[in-house]
Amino acid sequence: MFMKYIHCLLILVSFIAIAFAADIEDYYKLLNVSKDADTKDIRKAYKLLSKKYHPDKNPGDETAAHKFLEIGEAYEVLMDDEKRQIYDRYGKEGLQNGGAPGGGPGGDPFDMFADFFGGGRRRGPPGKPRGRDAESDLGYTLKEFFNGANTDFNLELQNICDKCSGTGSKDGQLHPCKTCRGTGRMVQKVQLAPGMFQQFEQVCPHCGGQGKQITNKCDKCSGSGVFRGERSFTIHLAPGTPREHIEVYQGQADQSPQWNAGDLKIHIKEKPEGNLGYRRVENNLYRTEVLSLKEALNGGWNRTIPFLDDYENTILLKREEGKIVNNGDVEVIEGKGMPLMNGVDEFGNLYIQYHVVTPGGSKETVEKLLHHDEL
Repeated sequence: MFMKYIHCLLILVSFIAIAFAADIEDYYKLLNVSKDADTKDIRKAYKLLSKKYHPDKNPGDETAAHKFLEIGEAYEVLMDDEKRQIYDRYGKEGLQNGGAPGGGPGGDPFDMFADFFGGGRRRGPPGKPRGRDAESDLGYTLKEFFNGANTDFNLELQNICDKCSGTGSKDGQLHPCKTCRGTGRMVQKVQLAPGMFQQFEQVCPHCGGQGKQITNKCDKCSGSGVFRGERSFTIHLAPGTPREHIEVYQGQADQSPQWNAGDLKIHIKEKPEGNLGYRRVENNLYRTEVLSLKEALNGGWNRTIPFLDDYENTILLKREEGKIVNNGDVEVIEGKGMPLMNGVDEFGNLYIQYHVVTPGGSKETVEKLLHHDEL
């Protein structure tokens, strides 16, 4: 009798290992990628599958909506190095229990055996997953980076349906799912051996784990609870904002009753036009100014150039009579660079590099002219 019990126990342990391995590979199977897939492969797979199962392309299809959520959950885990390590080691339960699943290292190993002998405790569903972040670009001229700007803009995003408040139901009524009796989960019991059973819990395929079903679908969202439409935003570009700055609007990405909305990230970029001939390097400005050979050798000139400042929009450059400017000379004008973001009357410097246009002739003649040597 004792040996028979040991034999059954060995079978049980083997089955646990197989079942546990299957759980580990589940997210990879969902995205149809291998366990050693890199982030590029995972991102590519997610984009293809999320487009295929997106609720907008499958209105009223609860199976597709559930598949869309599962794909998003798998993507979030596998793209996060820490979560992926926990998942590879402990499976989904490890993520829910902070890396210490009930049947894995750090948990109670007797919980697994209790499940097999019919005494397993039923775990509740996890909380709402976090949705993906949304991203967009917004371009400004260097002049706008210098002075600051306020911009109103619209983006097309997924919004919770305002007609049914995200329920998907025309009359606002949700009815308990008959398949899972309103629990959102289904338990299957498999006999491993005489007197030995394993219980598996899975999301109800008929209600997508919601526990409720819609019998009278909303006309606006076709029962999905969401629709795509424009959302308005305002951005304040502070003077001196760095290029490649990211403005974050928390919780303003695609919305859904199925998840907590991610963040909207606006990437601030500098337009190539509208810089008035200036170049920016951190808080300093650079400009190339062209002089004739006569101006470079004799001096005695004044030149007004446009500037980025809305209030002082010109700068005066000048040289005294007889003051020589060599090709490549750099003039530093302190306090005429970019404003320091969040600074009070603090600015970088402006660097003017002079380029002398020389006449034709031999190289030796040009060099002598530039150095004011006797011919």
